[in-house]
Amino acid sequence: MPVLSAAARSTPMPDRLARVIPPIEWPFFADDIAAIERLKRQRNAIVLAHNYQTPEIFHGVADIVGDSLALAREAVRVEADVIVLAGVHFMAETAKLLNPGRTVLIPDAAAGCSLAASITGADVRLLRERYPGVPVVAYVNTSAEVKAEADICCTSGNAVKIVESLGVPRVIMLPDQYLAKNVAAETKVEIIAWAGQCEVHERFTAADIATLRQSHPGVVVLAHPECPREVVEAADFAGSTAAMVGYVGTRRPARVAMVTECSMADNVSVDYPDIEFVRPCNLCPHMKRITLAKIRRALETMAPEVTIPEDLADRARRSVERMIEIG
Repeated sequence: MPVLSAAARSTPMPDRLARVIPPIEWPFFADDIAAIERLKRQRNAIVLAHNYQTPEIFHGVADIVGDSLALAREAVRVEADVIVLAGVHFMAETAKLLNPGRTVLIPDAAAGCSLAASITGADVRLLRERYPGVPVVAYVNTSAEVKAEADICCTSGNAVKIVESLGVPRVIMLPDQYLAKNVAAETKVEIIAWAGQCEVHERFTAADIATLRQSHPGVVVLAHPECPREVVEAADFAGSTAAMVGYVGTRRPARVAMVTECSMADNVSVDYPDIEFVRPCNLCPHMKRITLAKIRRALETMAPEVTIPEDLADRARRSVERMIEIG
């Protein structure tokens, strides 16, 4: 068991964290949070955190939080010398693509993604041979190598808009087959899908939604579009994590279930103490590789640093920038 410093035992817990972290746990986070804040000032660093990060990161040290699209947009605007990406590796790569002159750190280089791992640049080239002339839309949950082979990127929040912006009768959309099917249900554009899936969202079922409704009468169910089509159809609303937050903020349901990664409801509930959050939970093991201790170590050692070969980065950057231009 770690030895707690006197400062950790005596430092008051911030109000936002007090809403989601038991007081007994606070001393175990206090030293790291204080050190990270000090190191951010010393390094002129900023922490970008995805919505799936744990509350002590999301509410404790993050300067900018959001979904993949929000983080991509904000990465362009930051003025810090150092960006620490509290998320998974493809997100850190995207931040580096958009900030080639800045140092981008990821606290754990092994924080991967089942979607990003499901496809390679060579796979995309083979798809182009099979479907000549059909544009390729790469979900942002892909490696820089795959982005470099695509025409444009998308996120779950703007996928339909991106697909329709191309003005073509059909597109290749990769790598998430479920996102592709859910997009296909909302557009007349023919979608050619790849057989990838998110290991978090693929585990949810329509039966899970039925059980939620039976166990929690009146619950409003929000599903992420990486879920299977039958889950999305059974939900009351489907959208990106940012869209889910927007729904909660504008609709104010008395009881809500977010069918997505575990930490999402914990983080959102801080701002809505009057709403009951039912927590169906599938954990992302990759997101959970990021911890306060690793963020602190990254800032202390300035590693692991994300680097991308220049020729690859130039091509991948164009795909991301085209997405951001469209919105």
